[in-house]
Amino acid sequence: MPYALGPTSRARLQGVHPDLVKVVERAIQITDQDFMVLEGVRTAARQRELYAQGRTKPGKIVTWTLNSRHIPKADGFGHAVDLAPLPLDWEGPTRFPKFDAIAKAMLVAAEDLGIPIRWGADWDADGKPRERGESDSPHFELAR
Repeated sequence: MPYALGPTSRARLQGVHPDLVKVVERAIQITDQDFMVLEGVRTAARQRELYAQGRTKPGKIVTWTLNSRHIPKADGFGHAVDLAPLPLDWEGPTRFPKFDAIAKAMLVAAEDLGIPIRWGADWDADGKPRERGESDSPHFELAR
């Protein structure tokens, strides 16, 4: 069953580098797992809020950097997106296979388009997600 990005996901891609948008658009066409765009571009202030979470503010730590690739770079674009399976599933036993299916589609799409990307659950790109504490399953970024 072919999927398509909804209006909310498309709006969240505004300001994301066009190459990464192409990968997301291709991935939704070829995936077996429907997904949505959670976040594209972030302000530095939003990144500071996320960084404070679990440190100086209540909540679980959700980021390890203040220098996120979501924040627009010198070219004016954000170079990262966060994607999540539909229906949303953060805690269930099937969450990792759903994120893995999204990653498979993203990596195939990126290869087809000749656009290098990195996945937050496999930073070292060895094909073994989460084996070294790599836990940012929703995160994809341009690898250049």
